[in-house]
Amino acid sequence: MDAYLDIETTGLSSLVCQITVIGIYRQTADGYALIQLVGDEITDVNLDKALSGVTTLYTYNGERFDLEFIETKLGYTLPPTMHHTDLMKSCWERGWKGGLKAVEVRLGIARKLQGVSGRDAVDLWWRFVNDRDDYALKKLLEYNSEDVINLVALRECLERHDAGGRS
Repeated sequence: MDAYLDIETTGLSSLVCQITVIGIYRQTADGYALIQLVGDEITDVNLDKALSGVTTLYTYNGERFDLEFIETKLGYTLPPTMHHTDLMKSCWERGWKGGLKAVEVRLGIARKLQGVSGRDAVDLWWRFVNDRDDYALKKLLEYNSEDVINLVALRECLERHDAGGRS
């Protein structure tokens, strides 16, 4: 089974910053399900449970960011039975450089939530924590869900490109 993973954090350093959200969009017997671990729910046990049965995990810059954070903060490494594909590498090999949002624009992958960046995700987290702003958490979770769900569309674009189609 396939799964797509994206994290939100309080900054760029896995040594001093925290993971705020782990989003996983995974195959199930009935299609796909979105799992979002938030705050204290982010544990190695909960992540392992969320990834149970997954054979291929897809990320964007996951090798250098998401999985590094997860290993540093949770002590969790992917099991040897799980293959990891970093879609950023596949994009960059085709000359599609930039972060996920830049590649989405290039490929015509739509977002409902416009104008929200990783920096905004940090601010949204702190608004939730410091001000108990539930709307900020809702927006952060929406941002994370679009990040992780759009990885499916990105993978499909890559597959079409490899099959000789236009992307």
